Amino acid sequence: MDSLSPEVFETRRRQMMDQIGDEGVAVFVGPPPRNRSNDTDYPYRPSSDVVYLSGFREPRAVLVLAPGHDEGQFVMFVPKRDEKYERWEGRRAGPEGAVEKFGADAAFALEDLDEELPKWFEGRKRLYYTLGSDPDFDQKMLRWTQTKRHSRGKVAKMPGAVVDVRDLLFKARLTKSKEELELMRRACEISSEAHILAMKHCRPGIYEYELQGLIEYHFRRSGGEFPAYSSIVGAGDNATILHYTDNNSKIGDQDVVLIDAGVEYQFYAGDITRSFPASGKFTPAQRDIYQAVLEVEKATIELVSTDATYEELQESSRRMITEALVELGLLEGSVDELMEEKAYGDYYPHSIGHPLGVDVHDVGLFKVSDDEAHDLVANMVLTIEPGIYVPAADENAPEEMRGIGVRIEDDILVTESGYENLTASCPKEVDEIEALVGSGDPKALEL
Repeated sequence: MDSLSPEVFETRRRQMMDQIGDEGVAVFVGPPPRNRSNDTDYPYRPSSDVVYLSGFREPRAVLVLAPGHDEGQFVMFVPKRDEKYERWEGRRAGPEGAVEKFGADAAFALEDLDEELPKWFEGRKRLYYTLGSDPDFDQKMLRWTQTKRHSRGKVAKMPGAVVDVRDLLFKARLTKSKEELELMRRACEISSEAHILAMKHCRPGIYEYELQGLIEYHFRRSGGEFPAYSSIVGAGDNATILHYTDNNSKIGDQDVVLIDAGVEYQFYAGDITRSFPASGKFTPAQRDIYQAVLEVEKATIELVSTDATYEELQESSRRMITEALVELGLLEGSVDELMEEKAYGDYYPHSIGHPLGVDVHDVGLFKVSDDEAHDLVANMVLTIEPGIYVPAADENAPEEMRGIGVRIEDDILVTESGYENLTASCPKEVDEIEALVGSGDPKALEL
């Protein structure tokens, strides 16, 4: 499917309004464009919340949900039509388009916020809004509620409590509908193809950014609008830097290359990591580390079910990694004591995964409190991504293991009966990897 239907957005808004109730009103704010340099901006990416509830993509949009309001339950404030602007910068929907194309009951230009928005607050006890994301808009919200409450000698009934709307929205976004899963499967498919392309055309002597270019070219030619996050292409010791994005080093013949990259397709993210030898053949030390990570990843995926919690996956992966680190000679001592000391953190400093969806680190907090872990529920998607990273400067590590970073990551859908690996088409077994790396025809990429 190419995009979500209007009915999907309508259903989401209705479900959200059922939770807000007739005594509440919710406001969602889209960000402005961000300046890159002088008179150029970064490519605009709309608010995930605004996109989730409406599909609207233009900057600065403000969405209001006011269940049962006489003048409209779903209201949009959007940039107005401007022929001169549109000739330079592109078409706008305007308030008319917000009603006709995006299903708003009422719509206004952004310039009308001061006059119109407070009308939807009157008579409501609770304002659902996220403070802190946009301090300037926070001040406007305060002004609209407080000045209206005591204007012209009259006391208007305005919201007396502010509730973080994320508490409702995060719960809604945690589980994915059938339509969402179709888009996520396509995002995972495109991301898998891009990783395969990079492995096929990797060879010692090329630069990390050349593989990044291949990956992101495939994203765009396949219908993706953006990478879901800054692509990581790290060779050798660069692979031991978790969020390495310089991608400007030459790839050596003894390097393991770690690529963490995924496409954003119709605003849904893929997120895959693969690690492979630039030469097409793992050294014994590289293979030992790679196989250890692979076994932990596969074993952790097998634990995914509606009977499991995220904390169980986390602790299990840490124990398995600790056992592997002892076997590899990177740690010494009792596994129980090393776990107690969190000694694994020197080589495995991150968590086992995160939710995935409209954002690559999607909403839906796994851990609700210090004493409560979040159950895995059907139709949520999470990543499983263990790793072992041995910096070149680590004098405590065996010399042959220094400068090796390995992470393996797949996108896992929790199902009623277990799980589905959405990125299973991306090879990760040692034999598959070694057969694939360097197998592409270099001339196929020549201009």
